[in-house]
Amino acid sequence: MWSKFAKIILHYRIVVLIFIAIVTAFMVYQSRGIKLDYNYASLLPKTNKYYVEFEKFKEVFGAGANITIIGIKDENFFELNKFNDWVKLQDSIKNIHGVKTVLSLANAIDIVKNKEEKKFDIKQLFCEQIQDQNELDSLAQIFKNRPFYKGLIYNDTTHVILMAVTMDQELINSKAREKSMKRLEEIAFSFGEKYNLDVHFSGMPFTRNKISLLIRSELFMFIFLAMFVTAVILFMFFRSFKVVLFSMLVVGIAVLWVVGTMGIFDYKITILTGMIPPLIIVIGIPNSVYLLNKYHNEYKQHGNKIRSLHTIIRKVGNATFLTNLTTALGFATFIVTGNKILVEFGVIASLNILGVFVLSITLIPIFFSYSSPPKKRHIKHLEYKYVNFFIERLVCLVNKRKKLIYGVAGLIVFLGIYGTTLIKTEGYIIDDIPHDNPVYVDLKFLENNIGGVMPLEITIDTKKKKGVYQYKNLKKMNQLIKQLEKYPDLSKPTSIVDALKFARQAYYNGQKKSYKLPSKNELSFILPYLPKKGENKNFNAMDAFVDSTGQIARISYRLNDIGTIRMQEIADSIQADISKVFSPEKYKAHVTGSSIIFTLGTNFLVKNLFQSLALAIVLIAFFMATMFTSLRMIIISLLPNFIPLLFTAAIMGYFGIPIKPSTVLVFSIAFGISVDNAIHFLAKYRQELKTTNGNIDEAAILALRETGVSIIYTASILFFGFGIFTISEFGGTQALGLLVSITLFIAMLSNLILLPSLLLSLKHTVNVKIFKEPLLKPFEDNNNNDNQEM
Repeated sequence: MWSKFAKIILHYRIVVLIFIAIVTAFMVYQSRGIKLDYNYASLLPKTNKYYVEFEKFKEVFGAGANITIIGIKDENFFELNKFNDWVKLQDSIKNIHGVKTVLSLANAIDIVKNKEEKKFDIKQLFCEQIQDQNELDSLAQIFKNRPFYKGLIYNDTTHVILMAVTMDQELINSKAREKSMKRLEEIAFSFGEKYNLDVHFSGMPFTRNKISLLIRSELFMFIFLAMFVTAVILFMFFRSFKVVLFSMLVVGIAVLWVVGTMGIFDYKITILTGMIPPLIIVIGIPNSVYLLNKYHNEYKQHGNKIRSLHTIIRKVGNATFLTNLTTALGFATFIVTGNKILVEFGVIASLNILGVFVLSITLIPIFFSYSSPPKKRHIKHLEYKYVNFFIERLVCLVNKRKKLIYGVAGLIVFLGIYGTTLIKTEGYIIDDIPHDNPVYVDLKFLENNIGGVMPLEITIDTKKKKGVYQYKNLKKMNQLIKQLEKYPDLSKPTSIVDALKFARQAYYNGQKKSYKLPSKNELSFILPYLPKKGENKNFNAMDAFVDSTGQIARISYRLNDIGTIRMQEIADSIQADISKVFSPEKYKAHVTGSSIIFTLGTNFLVKNLFQSLALAIVLIAFFMATMFTSLRMIIISLLPNFIPLLFTAAIMGYFGIPIKPSTVLVFSIAFGISVDNAIHFLAKYRQELKTTNGNIDEAAILALRETGVSIIYTASILFFGFGIFTISEFGGTQALGLLVSITLFIAMLSNLILLPSLLLSLKHTVNVKIFKEPLLKPFEDNNNNDNQEM
């Protein structure tokens, strides 16, 4: 088959080039509308019960994760000019496109008892512009006498003042948020600069916006770096601008196919799909290396350019196809996770890895068929004394030091197994952000001074209309709130209970000691004083904390970013506390919120990623079985590629690198790529068995000498290519780059040392016949057809 394919490519070069040009033009056309993904992708499937409950919560009470928090720390905040400028700042923020409401000191309300009309008057505590410092001092004292606001928008101990900006959900999920967020920062920072104050930002919309901007900036940076690093390494090995140019042209077209494929599937750019273009460059270049090394080897033997090009397609084509197929499978297994961003990542990456194979196997021979034959200096790299010296040292090691090799391998396995027991599964909501990044610094500032910013909600369904207002249920809510005070990572709550405490304080003329839950008798004459639902736009406690039927109530907390392990513990403990107060037989009460969904989603995703790794191993083992119809040979070929995974897992355990979605990705990706070395080695080994009449010793050493150079070249490219991701701003991307680079480096050594050692040691137990008729032939074995077919 590959002989016919080689003839078609070389005989119909113009047709093939025109076809690829048309496909590329189509891909460019399809990519014209590609956009960044501004939506928050849930890690849980839509059928998950916790996801369903959270969606129901949002239907009743709204999203809850659309608030951006602005914070300052100032002991002298209540100075006349400064306070008035804070009021102006709030008014300016209200005018920003997409801002729905702003809550701060400047528009804090007070509840005043109206004895004559037997109702509460809801008034704004501070007027628009205060003219006198004495007036401001008096109002500030009243404000500080209202416990409702303490821990909500100010902290009198740390002197931190907050402003909570609620934004339109549609704007948050669109590109328009960038302009609104930029304007928000500009006017807030101008206030800070005027009074020499540090302004801090946090909240889900703000964090998501910063991350999307980083994704966009890193996308182009990594494409450039991938091109630059691989081009430099190619030139160092081949010493030919022509090789660099043609190879870069191939992967450049592949990148256009990537964005075109995303356009066809209507996928948006996420933190993962944004990595695919540079990944395709790094993964695609080794195709050129294997083809060019074989081309130069063939040309060195007989000096016939066209015959050499025909041979590389015929002899390397199927092996290269299988290596790309196994790499694609490593990515394709992410599709089974069911997670939207991972499914898209798996689909686009796997399809385009096969696409870059098609481009490599067609364009490299065509380009060099039009080019002049390689000169002596172009094939000099085959005789590099340092590389050849290293290969010969490996040959000596494999022949004479097998006990040492197996001893080291056994030690790695032993230490690796122990190291894996030290790994923890943990993730943080913003742990991918460096700790010196303003997003992280500001989050920790707010956590330390006023509580976390990650929403945690408790919903209580009384199963009766207006059941929330029954005194026994209000008392139970207050009891639960007191019990949850034992958790230091929770902020002060807000609920209907707090609103009623505020109302009781107002009923008793603002006395601070009266800020308590009304008694049953007090409730009977306080409730009629309260505005009816939706009656007063300045007091919407009923709207915010109780549903329209009065059946469901919410208690809202903010939670510190404490990691998935601690968060799961707290969530389970809180749920136990809820069940003690609200009997599951009489109430439907549970903990929810975006922080809980993130925790459950992370654990769910890690579990699915391990399943995808297992699937990758099974599928790749199946394809190895199509090459070698022997279980023993499948084990021999896969074992050297398990050890690097174990080595990397051990590093994670010993150095405290937790298992999380970004680090679990490493194993499927690295395994799919590292097994390529084994395929190339065993493919050449199989061919040499033919030429040496079944002499396993000679075939193994010949295969090591020829494929060793290509394996070293490609491993170098992959090591430094993935290494570029270590300069990312995202911790997950850094870990991915570092761990994959380490895994592939160890895989190179393992396939060059352990694999041939196993073949030599087990030569009496491996039947040579198993190499003769595989289902998929990695090489066509007839070495005499080239002249006839040319």
